[in-house]
Amino acid sequence: MSPNPPNKEYTRKDFASDQEVRWCPGCGDYAILAAEQRTLPSLGSSPENTVFISGIGCSSRFPYYMNTYGFHTIHGRAPAIATGLKLANPELDVWVITGDGDGLSIGGNHLLHVLRRNLDLQIMLFNNQIYGLTKGQYSPTSQIGKVTPSSPLGSIDQPVVPARFALGARATFVARAYDTSKKLPDALTAAKTHKGAAFIEILQNCPVFNDGVFEMITDRKTGPAHQLWLEHGQAMTFGANGEKGLWLNPKTLSLEVVTVGDNGITEEDIVVHDETNPSLAWMLTDLPGVVALGVLYRQPGPVYNESAVAQRKMAEERFGEADLDALLHQGHTWTVT
Repeated sequence: MSPNPPNKEYTRKDFASDQEVRWCPGCGDYAILAAEQRTLPSLGSSPENTVFISGIGCSSRFPYYMNTYGFHTIHGRAPAIATGLKLANPELDVWVITGDGDGLSIGGNHLLHVLRRNLDLQIMLFNNQIYGLTKGQYSPTSQIGKVTPSSPLGSIDQPVVPARFALGARATFVARAYDTSKKLPDALTAAKTHKGAAFIEILQNCPVFNDGVFEMITDRKTGPAHQLWLEHGQAMTFGANGEKGLWLNPKTLSLEVVTVGDNGITEEDIVVHDETNPSLAWMLTDLPGVVALGVLYRQPGPVYNESAVAQRKMAEERFGEADLDALLHQGHTWTVT
């Protein structure tokens, strides 16, 4: 990649590489790639200061298609590589690309720790509830009963809820969107402007092995009745005319879908979204008949790479500049002849 001139106003074309984009026809990855390439210029990002790091899977081809720096790593280890890169060069804008298989199976341990440490980077987890690259086995997010080559009688595994996993890892930013949504760039923008580890689950269609898995929310006619787009400080209403909403049942302390006007429910009864409330975010991750989208949770916290730099400076002030050679030769040494 040739260096770009300073102070240039970038466009989507500046972030698109010269590589032929090769995913299956109709794959949701195309829409996510386009959204990212449109979003980065609007944020003032520059190709020479941006890095995409991926693991293994269909989504992990992403770095090839971005005219930025990139690293296609090994299965599940993208968060570990990204951690090292961010600590070595904190000024870089680091994006991690992973999938529900790559990030939540073999990579679950690495994903957990990058979230709890709160490195200043963005994690895009493409969730199509299937292993696409390896030909359609059930994944950690596949629903119970899913019939695949590796579960011919139906999966009996309890599925992982990615947003709930992130909250359990004490992530400071959790958002959700879907591949073809016009609001996906808004979620990406919110993630980029967050200081710390930003986790974005992107519901993504696999037309070959799991086609229509998110049709409940993506269908143009019926989808809006099942999409709850969250906005901080606003009542959580949805539906064609905003007639549906979430009500907190005082007996069960759980969120329930209600219709304004039924059973004495008024607009004042609808819960107002508070993205700083972790308990509310937890309930929003898994709702009956509706999918919460947008920013579920956002709260500032100590940033790991900043704390590491500060600690290193403190160590230098206390012990002096590091000398690796002196460290290796201190204490007892032996000469083997």
